[in-house]
Amino acid sequence: MKTSYVVMNIRPLQKDYNGLVKKRGETISAFPVNYLQKLGFSEKEIEELTVDFKINSHLHKDGCFEYKITACFNPTPSSSILKRAEIVFREAVNCSKLFRSKTNTIKFVGLHAHSGVGSPFDGFGYPQEHMDFAHENGSKALALTDHGNMNGFAYQVLHAKKMKEQDKDFKPIFGVEAYFIPSVTEWRKEYEEAKLDKKKAKNLKDDKTGTNVEDEGASKSKGNKVSRVRHLVLLAMNQKGLNNIFKLVSESYSGKYFFRKPRIDYDLLNKYSDGVIALSACLGGVYAGCIYENQEEGREAILECMRETTKKMVDIFGDRWYGELQWNGVPNQHLLNEYIIEIHKEFGIPLVSTADSHYPDPDSWKDRELYSRLGWLGRPKPEWMKEMPGALEDLEYELYPKNGEQMWQDYLKYSQGYNYDNETVLKSIEETYTIAMDRIEEFMPDTTVRLPNFIVPAGYNENEYLEKLSLDGLGSILKSRGFFKKQTKSRNKVKEYKDRLDRELKVIADRGFSKYFLTMKAISDKTNEVQLAGPGRGSAAGSLVAYALGITQVDPIKYSLLFSRFLRADATDYPDIDYDVSDPMALKDLLIDEWGSTTVVPISNWNTLQLRSLIKDISKFYEIEFNEVNAVTNAMFKEATPLAKKKHGIKAGVYTPTFGEVMEFSDSLKNFLANYPHVADHVNALYGSYRSCSRHAGGVVVGENLDRYMPLIASKGVRQTPWSEGQNVRQLEPLGFIKFDILGLSTLRMIEECIKRIIETSGDHKDVKAFYDKHLHPDSINLGNQEVYKNIFHEGKWAGIFQFTENGAQKFAKRAMPKSIIDLAAITSIYRPGPLSAGVDKMYVTAINDTLSITYPHHIVEEVTKETFGFLIFQEQIALLAHKLGEGISLDEGNLLRKVLTKKGTGKGEETKNKIHKKFIRGCVLKGLGEEKGEELWKTFEYFSGYGFNKSHAVSYSIISFQCAWLYNYYPNEWMASFLDREPDSRKEKAINIAKNHGFNIRDIDINTSGAGWQAVEGNTLVAPLNSIKGLGDKAIEEIIAHRPFNTVEEMLFHPDVVYRKFNKKSLDALCRAGALKSLIDERFTGDKHFWSAVCVDRPKSLKKLAENIETYKEAGDFCLNDRIEFLTELTGTFPMSMVITDEVLDKLSKRYVPPISEFDPDLGVCWGIPRNVNARKTKNGKWFYVIDVIDSNNIITKIRCWGIKRETDEIYLNRPYIIKPKYNDNWGFSTFGRVDNLWGLLA
Repeated sequence: MKTSYVVMNIRPLQKDYNGLVKKRGETISAFPVNYLQKLGFSEKEIEELTVDFKINSHLHKDGCFEYKITACFNPTPSSSILKRAEIVFREAVNCSKLFRSKTNTIKFVGLHAHSGVGSPFDGFGYPQEHMDFAHENGSKALALTDHGNMNGFAYQVLHAKKMKEQDKDFKPIFGVEAYFIPSVTEWRKEYEEAKLDKKKAKNLKDDKTGTNVEDEGASKSKGNKVSRVRHLVLLAMNQKGLNNIFKLVSESYSGKYFFRKPRIDYDLLNKYSDGVIALSACLGGVYAGCIYENQEEGREAILECMRETTKKMVDIFGDRWYGELQWNGVPNQHLLNEYIIEIHKEFGIPLVSTADSHYPDPDSWKDRELYSRLGWLGRPKPEWMKEMPGALEDLEYELYPKNGEQMWQDYLKYSQGYNYDNETVLKSIEETYTIAMDRIEEFMPDTTVRLPNFIVPAGYNENEYLEKLSLDGLGSILKSRGFFKKQTKSRNKVKEYKDRLDRELKVIADRGFSKYFLTMKAISDKTNEVQLAGPGRGSAAGSLVAYALGITQVDPIKYSLLFSRFLRADATDYPDIDYDVSDPMALKDLLIDEWGSTTVVPISNWNTLQLRSLIKDISKFYEIEFNEVNAVTNAMFKEATPLAKKKHGIKAGVYTPTFGEVMEFSDSLKNFLANYPHVADHVNALYGSYRSCSRHAGGVVVGENLDRYMPLIASKGVRQTPWSEGQNVRQLEPLGFIKFDILGLSTLRMIEECIKRIIETSGDHKDVKAFYDKHLHPDSINLGNQEVYKNIFHEGKWAGIFQFTENGAQKFAKRAMPKSIIDLAAITSIYRPGPLSAGVDKMYVTAINDTLSITYPHHIVEEVTKETFGFLIFQEQIALLAHKLGEGISLDEGNLLRKVLTKKGTGKGEETKNKIHKKFIRGCVLKGLGEEKGEELWKTFEYFSGYGFNKSHAVSYSIISFQCAWLYNYYPNEWMASFLDREPDSRKEKAINIAKNHGFNIRDIDINTSGAGWQAVEGNTLVAPLNSIKGLGDKAIEEIIAHRPFNTVEEMLFHPDVVYRKFNKKSLDALCRAGALKSLIDERFTGDKHFWSAVCVDRPKSLKKLAENIETYKEAGDFCLNDRIEFLTELTGTFPMSMVITDEVLDKLSKRYVPPISEFDPDLGVCWGIPRNVNARKTKNGKWFYVIDVIDSNNIITKIRCWGIKRETDEIYLNRPYIIKPKYNDNWGFSTFGRVDNLWGLLA
């Protein structure tokens, strides 16, 4: 006899509850059993409550309600009663998210879980979301076991610490779902054999990405041997086990183990199994593989495979090997469960049941399904991927972090029709709790800071060795300046430097940072062996220790730079030295080669789903018209940017609105999402989800045996960290790994190339470094050389001058007329959105031109701000004034003030600010400034704190600007050639125009005179390089340069020493169409098109064939002008402006204040440009308009819409210069309205 329904009285326990079930309670006379079962009661339990099938009652409580339940055996209740029961039930279990779980009568911990961080496009959500829900749902712990990596580990650890601080009882369990094959050695043999088979080899292209998108079809099928991998869940029992899992993951991404996916095998498990628990995993697991690979042979073959696997795993793990059961509606899962239970009975291995969770809560299933499909966009849709489900019922599983009751309910729901033993299953569920709470230790990972030991020689500790190197370095510097003479002034200067060095060394030693500085010096020393490094970057230039060690090149005492701006004695974070070099990739490769790939590890960058692409991708799934979507994504940032800038008070400069600001300020987006609310839901859920892996621009971690302390991954064949460190995420330092930023500065490469050209021309120096140290090092160069300031900065010769490539900065510098490095530093500090919007640039220029009007309220204020004409330009000036004027304010406190002034609120920062404010005013009174003047100065602090810039950085970068100017002033040809070489194609035409305006002649590309790069020849002539031709490879250029001159076409085509496999037909075609073979066209050819046809298109292999071709193609003649223009644009990436508009015309346009369209001034209302493409389109009302792509001398393409045209009369000529009178709108860009001939004037 079966229970059909129950009588249930439900009463809310929350006092403030006022939902459907009122405070008085609600009685339902007939409550169906299947709903009661969802509360965690099995039918068997209900029958046990009704002893001898008699009516009995049972009291049950959860976080929200109390239930009095009585089982009944009457006929099935009516549908209306069932409907009423369902409403009340749903109200009960959903009354509060916090209490949505039932009181756990069954103990369970999820030991198998995936996040969207480590299992992108398979798992969904960040680890902390999974952890928070698991805790809310009644769980005491949760394992994170992402596919093949531990990329989510940092989030897991940091959030666990946060939960602990919040007194939440929750235990993180660290693990991985590794990819397993029995033997990598055997697999490698099969792989090499497959490569020899042409058919199979096509499918064996390595995928060296760091982003592993799980392919369910591949893991849950037989698959081919080469690509086949099985899953294996590994859990760390303690720190030793965690280090072993780190090592396993690191090894799996190394050379012989990696092919499309990272792999481990029995041999690796044997080495690194201590402290590790292993589970047989899911339908892609090691036991499941036995089914797929042996199903044709039958049941006994499957069992024999499982027995062999079990023996090997038990031999490695002992009682730490578990068979894993799962509960879902997939038929193969139950087949697997039955086999695993049979192995359990035969071998006695323990069983666990897991939720295999893939998203953070029950409501996220649809977002996860869409997210998983986004991972396959642009690739063939796999067979296993079904259509997007419309409802949860369409799926065969629910994959969120469950509690014990929910696991039991899933078992009951999905096991119908299968013959399982309830006690066995119940024990497998509760075994997870035993593993989590008893077998796995409660521990957090070791976060000891790991820096290399080899940088400290025997006989020293790190503090002693840092002091020695610093004193030695400073001694050399001071000796070179003659400071060790007996004069009192010299002795005082030496004492000043020595005292400062001692103070810095003490702070560094007290903070435990000596080894960091030694590591940075080792990197710097290695850099100086192979390439140029910058003078300094950021606040590190304020450190005398860094200067003495050669890490920076700027004397901080000379420029009054503050160590406290870089490193405060009371701060906690590690220092951050950004280190500029000319070629960071080459340097990092060198460090890896010499120090080892597990000592120097590049830092990963994780790219996330962004708003524009996300809207487009989601809209594809819902079949929303592309044009509608495109219109929104094109408009939304344009609409949001001005409003977001206004919100922040930004009047100038570039600003990119945040996700929230675009959602708030873009009307187009708001209307679109209102029309498609399901898209809005997905966008909000998926924005910021992990998409792919790349490398940090310059960051590396330096340590020893890092593969034992973090689970290294690989991206494009390079070992990388699994975690990131940057502006928006901080994961490495909290775990004990210190980031070293090795950053590329293209200007340094330009300086290097210029020096190489100088050496080639003069032969005076043996290498680049020697020239730099003698002429350009900040300790050698005369940074007060007024000739350089006058000729470059005052005259406005801005050819590649660092920080002065924008028109605004150039105009400001010409108005400010800098005469020193501090002047340059002030100009570059002011030329930023904040100060510009406040008009600081105008006030500053006014003060320069009228210094007599500048007044200082106190001699200390004059001492600190005189170099910036009374303005607070640098952040350090606020710190210095607070220190010198305040009562007992240290430099550390002064620097702290600089930070708290920029923050608003009433918290700790406000308290600190108020405390310093009182000390400052007291000091102002004591030192004669007075309270009123002190308050005025404090207000000045507050005003400029938002605009002040880092002086250490400004001075360091201004030195680079001066170095560029010095080179251009004294070596103009070499500098201009280097400048043209370094400018990208998008700015090449503008750079060439700059060269012409500076009096240089440009010689066209020629096979006999052009080099691999731009060359300066006699006078002011520059020769365009061969490497500017697209399609002409390095090997072809080497052949040309090695065997030229070619005096005739025959010599070029039939040279006995040229390797024509390298200098091939494709190279010939590119050279000819780029005009580089004009010198070889003789009287036999009727024109360049004739030459091209006879020599390049129909490439002759003999003199006879050449003669025949000359005769055959003689009617071809010349290319037309438009052909030549298109060839040069295609092959060099720059539009040949000189072929379309003369220098004389450009000069006239400039004198008449007609700018190119890319420099359009609305006040002038006129500009010029050259149409490159014209598209005729129709409005919704059927009226024609043009969309015209226009280019100008800056090589910038601008779109103009021409409204109100007549196609039959309004004609626009391509590649012809026009004077244009457009209107400009932030949303639409440029437009003209009316007849073309009224607004577009064709230049003669």
